[in-house]
Amino acid sequence: MSVLPSAVAVGFTRDYERCRRRVHELAASLTDEEFWTKPYAYGNSFGHLVLHLTGNLSYYIGARVAETGYVRTRDREFIDPARRPKADVLRDFDAAVDMTLQTIAAQRDEDWAAPYSGVGEPEARTRFDILLKCAMHFYHHVGQMLYLERAAARARTST
Repeated sequence: MSVLPSAVAVGFTRDYERCRRRVHELAASLTDEEFWTKPYAYGNSFGHLVLHLTGNLSYYIGARVAETGYVRTRDREFIDPARRPKADVLRDFDAAVDMTLQTIAAQRDEDWAAPYSGVGEPEARTRFDILLKCAMHFYHHVGQMLYLERAAARARTST
C-alpha cells in the first residue's frame, strides 16, 4: 500500500474507533429505559440513533462495498418499537463497526477510487467518498447522543 492510501485507512480506522468508543461511553450511564427514551418530541432516542448508525454502516459499507447482502429498512431504524436490551443493540452496532473496519483494512490502493453507488447517497461516487460520508454521519450522530445522555442525566438528578 502506498503512503496516501495507507494514511487514509489509518485515519478512517482511528475516527470510526473513536466514535464507537464515544457511543459506548455515553451509553454506559443509561439504563435500558433511558436508552429508549425520547426526551424531545422532535428527536430520536439514543437507542434509535444506534439502530440508525448500525443500519447506515451495514448498508452503505456492508451491502454496497463488502457485499454482505444486508437489506436495509431505514424507516424502522427510527420507529422500531422492540426496545431490545441496550447490550444487544450495542453488540449489533459493534458488529457493524467491526465490519466497516475490516472493509477499510481490505482496501487496496486502487479500491479507494473504485466506483460506488448507494440509495440515498448520489454524491458518493467512490469508496473513499462513502467511507468519508459515513464517518461524518457517525460523528454527527455522536453529537446528538451527547445531548441525549445529558438530558437523561438531568432527568435523573431532577427527580
